[in-house]
Amino acid sequence: MAFFKKLRESLKGVREKWSSGLAKLFSSGKFDADFWDNLEEKLIAGDTGLEFTEEIIDFLKDEAKRKKINNPADLKDIFVSKIAGELNAVPGMGKSFDLTNKPLVLLLAGVNGSGKTTSAGKLAAMYSKQGKKVIMAAADTFRAAAVEQLKIWGERSNVRVIAQGQGSDPAAVAFDAWKAAESSNADLLIVDTAGRLHDKHNLMEELRKIHRILLREAGSDRLEVVLVLDAVLGQNSVAQAETFNKIIPVSSIILTKYDNTAKGGVVISIARKLNVPVRFIGLGEGADDLNNFDAEDFANALMEN
Repeated sequence: MAFFKKLRESLKGVREKWSSGLAKLFSSGKFDADFWDNLEEKLIAGDTGLEFTEEIIDFLKDEAKRKKINNPADLKDIFVSKIAGELNAVPGMGKSFDLTNKPLVLLLAGVNGSGKTTSAGKLAAMYSKQGKKVIMAAADTFRAAAVEQLKIWGERSNVRVIAQGQGSDPAAVAFDAWKAAESSNADLLIVDTAGRLHDKHNLMEELRKIHRILLREAGSDRLEVVLVLDAVLGQNSVAQAETFNKIIPVSSIILTKYDNTAKGGVVISIARKLNVPVRFIGLGEGADDLNNFDAEDFANALMEN
C-alpha cells in the first residue's frame, strides 16, 4: 500500500496532462458516439498507438454489448484490467533482474539525455542497499562529465567505478570492468555507455562492439541489454527502441521521466511493439525514485480521478 501511495503521488503529473481526461470520460455518465470519439482521441494523444487504440475500443464495445452495460463508469474497471493484462502479457514485465548467475552484466544504451548515467547510479544504489556487490563501468568516454557523474554515484553508494581517460576505447573499459567484476565475485556489473543518436551508423557500430565483447566474455545468460528511454518523447522513444533493437538485442527497458510526460500510453506502445519488459520506471530525481514497474498498480493509479 505504501508503494501504491507513492506511485499514485508520482503519477499526479501524468494524470493532469493525460489520464485525468480518460478518467473523466468514464465517469461522465454519457454513453454515446461522442464518448467513443473522445476515448479514441485521448488514447492516441497519449501515444498508446493506433493499433492498440482501435483494438481496445472494439473490445470495450463488445464488452458493453455482451454485458449490457449502459454506463461508461461500469466499463472503467474493464478498461484498467485490459491495460494491465496487455502489459503483463510481456514475459518479465516489472520483474527485477535475476542475479543468481553472477556477475550479471547490464549494458545500458540509449540516446543523449535519456537518463542512462542517472539510471546506472540509481540501479547501483538500489542493489547495493540490498547487500549486492556492484561494479560500474564508465564506458561513456566521450564526456568527462559523464565519468565524473558516475564516480559521484559510486561514492554515494560505495560502489567501485572502472574508468579510463576521456577519449579511450569504451569497449576496453567494458572489458576491464568485466574482468574486475569476475575476479572480485561481484553480483552485478552496470555498464554506462555514451548517448548516441539511433540513426548514426558509426556510433551504433561502436555500441555493437561493446555488446560483442561483453557477450563473448559473459555469455548470453549473464548479459542484459537495457534500453533507457525518455517517456516524455512518446512515439519517438518507440522509434528509438525499434532501431536500437535492430543493432543489439534489447532485453529490458527502463522508462525515465514518466512523472513528467503527457504521453502516458507510451509504455503500452513499447510493450506491444517490442515484446520487451519494462523492468523499472523513473518517477523522480531522487536516488530512490527508480521503481519496479507493476502493471496492476500502474493501471489503477493512472486511472484514478
